[in-house]
Amino acid sequence: MTAVGIIPARYSASRFPGKPLVQIAGLPMIQRVWQGAMGAKRLRTVIVATDDERIADACRSFGADVAMTRPDHPTGTDRLAEVAIDLDDDVIVNIQGDEPLIEGWVIDATVDALLADPEVSMSTLIHAADAGSVDDPNRVKVVIDAAGRALYFSRSVIPAVRRGQTAPQYWQHVGLYAYRRPFLLEFVSFEPSPAEISEQLEQLRALENGHRICCARVEGWTSVPVDVPDDVPRVEAALRKTGRSEASTEDRSGST
Repeated sequence: MTAVGIIPARYSASRFPGKPLVQIAGLPMIQRVWQGAMGAKRLRTVIVATDDERIADACRSFGADVAMTRPDHPTGTDRLAEVAIDLDDDVIVNIQGDEPLIEGWVIDATVDALLADPEVSMSTLIHAADAGSVDDPNRVKVVIDAAGRALYFSRSVIPAVRRGQTAPQYWQHVGLYAYRRPFLLEFVSFEPSPAEISEQLEQLRALENGHRICCARVEGWTSVPVDVPDDVPRVEAALRKTGRSEASTEDRSGST
């Protein structure tokens, strides 16, 4: 079994243009994501997939492999699939470029969850939701079954709590996906589904087409994604708490 990580990155995000290159405690965000992903033992390498030479040049400067892709992809998953067509790895991992706190071991947990459940087409990552983030529509919630498979994802608070009832454990979804390669290439051929369009959550397309998603639950790590410019100070504060705020160019081999 081989697995490869791919970070889709585009410059012209509507809410935050140039987001991959925004400085996070002295380093471009895309570099922090790549460095974290390079710590994954399950991945043979990590590739940045982009259509923008500014992003490509920045990534090459710190030693990342870059795949140039078409500029007309509607989603990062489509960009991922373009690169995956020319690979022969069994598992393709979609690593979001706006997760500068990503660590290798959580990627490994996501890959391991997929390999442990042969009945599922893809896996993803979840952790216990902070009480203050449950109402935030940018923090996606998920309900899982007894086997740890996803029942539904939503920007709303799910499950709902009737008056007088105790709130359940809420799970926050992290946009990290491990796909079996044949399924990824099939998935991008599906039409956007009704719930996906309503929630603007692409993973719902898999559920609505009858495919199962298993969830790797992790403790001791919390997602702090960068959705808008105001998220940058939050991430930098989190980096200071974890001792990762120093600008570093080390990869997993220890070279600089």
